[in-house]
Amino acid sequence: MGLIGEVLMLPLAPVRGAGWAVRQVLREAERIYYDPATVRAELARLEEQLEAGEITEEEFDRREDELLDRLETALHSGDTTGNGTGR
Repeated sequence: MGLIGEVLMLPLAPVRGAGWAVRQVLREAERIYYDPATVRAELARLEEQLEAGEITEEEFDRREDELLDRLETALHSGDTTGNGTGR
């Protein structure tokens, strides 16, 4: 894109910057969501809730399946360290 194109696109710079920021936030949220250490911690909390009687067996099974799916996705993607720090 030449100089004229850059000048014409200048009013859109804030939109492009906001789009970049949204992509960065989304990437970090996904990294945390699929981090094996995070999923394991959530599994431990879920088991504590079951033992304390805060949730039913059915709720435990449903949420455990969701967490195990997340863990499987994280382990197959291979882009996390599993120690809570991501890459």
